[in-house]
Amino acid sequence: MSNEESRSVDVAASGVEEGLVDDYQRDGVVVLRGVFRDWIDPLREGVQALMADPSPRERTVVPEDGSAPFFQDLCNWERFESFRRFVWDSPAAPVAARLMRSSSARFFHDHVLVKRPGGSTVTPWHQDHPYYCLEAAQSVSFWIPLDPVAEDVAMQCIRGSHRWGREFTPMRFNGQPLNDVDTFDPMPDVEAMRDQVDIAVWALEPGDAIAFDFRTLHSAPGNHTGTLRRVFSARWVGDDAVYRRRSGKVSPPIRDLGIPDGAPFDAPEFPVVYRAA
Repeated sequence: MSNEESRSVDVAASGVEEGLVDDYQRDGVVVLRGVFRDWIDPLREGVQALMADPSPRERTVVPEDGSAPFFQDLCNWERFESFRRFVWDSPAAPVAARLMRSSSARFFHDHVLVKRPGGSTVTPWHQDHPYYCLEAAQSVSFWIPLDPVAEDVAMQCIRGSHRWGREFTPMRFNGQPLNDVDTFDPMPDVEAMRDQVDIAVWALEPGDAIAFDFRTLHSAPGNHTGTLRRVFSARWVGDDAVYRRRSGKVSPPIRDLGIPDGAPFDAPEFPVVYRAA
């Protein structure tokens, strides 16, 4: 099979039970145990190569307190063979389609996040959907740790927040809005309302993944441990995705796909990797 051909297999081959799909649809987040265990070494190799040769989109956060930097880079899957093979050959695409209840899985982008030992950078509570160049009710992001992650340094998600019917102003790491003007709701103070929401968090081993909807509120603490916390994130959309021209800054920094606002999200940069048989 050519890497440029989408796979067409029985969706049940993804191995994701219907009960887990129900949980994902209801909660907007689930944990997948061991589904990517065969891909950890290739992804580690890719992250090492990326950190040695970052892209122009690299966005390392350097804490003011002098603690370890937080490395981020995105949209590198075509630069590194191990990332490209993960997109086309891993179980990610059929699993994504299954969770989204979509007949297809289109790859949106990759995002590498490395919190070094002792780094204090906290990823603030946010949703991804408001700063993406698309709209999609069918979406999933896989947060795949390449190192063991204790519960107290793992990503946290608010169950059910993807169904609140609200989108919140994207915030920078310094607490300022990403854009000066937008039409989104102010970000709530989640820390002040922790006893009012259902926060999902898990300890994770390499091969596990957290799957969450683009509209799910999530955050992650700093890395107070003595070990790396390397994460490869792979983001997917389903049948209903449409292109959206955002007025402000977007991430990834994609401004024009050459298709009308509201048209199906269909561009060669974002291949359909899986189609149901």
